[in-house]
Amino acid sequence: MAIGERIRFIRNLRGMTQKYLGTLVGFPEKTADIRMAQYEAGTRTPKEDLTKALAAALDVSPLALNVPDIDSHFGIMHTLFALEDRYGLVVEIRDGEILFRIDPRRGKEAAQLSEQVSAWAAIAEKYHAGEISREEYDNWRYYYPEYDDTQITAKVPSQELSDAMVKAFKKKLKD
Repeated sequence: MAIGERIRFIRNLRGMTQKYLGTLVGFPEKTADIRMAQYEAGTRTPKEDLTKALAAALDVSPLALNVPDIDSHFGIMHTLFALEDRYGLVVEIRDGEILFRIDPRRGKEAAQLSEQVSAWAAIAEKYHAGEISREEYDNWRYYYPEYDDTQITAKVPSQELSDAMVKAFKKKLKD
């Protein structure tokens, strides 16, 4: 799905008109709907700053608007092939059903994706069990990874700070 289709999909999900969304991101009211129609039709592609503004107005992550080419069956297939190559996606047939899974033994990136998809499966399970609302589920997806509390992240200090800390510790050890 191209970015224009994602904009249209999420705009409709939010119950907004093209004119309203266009004015939210700063287009003049007189041309706001025309500009948004151009982006949604794919005749214009928003630059990064506009993509961020659109995401903020639509209340989603900018990542939710930028997706691979899945506008055709061939595009979907090549996206799946790339996922197989890079992230260890495995396709198989079991009991007449086509299944996709991620083989975490295929490397670091495959293991990370496996953890991320497991988190998605867990939140989807909560939604299907009625433990969370559709809105909470959609927020998790559209703001991913921000709302994913299963990911462990750490901020790494800059090289300059790291060097200064090492120097200070060495000096302290000498004293």
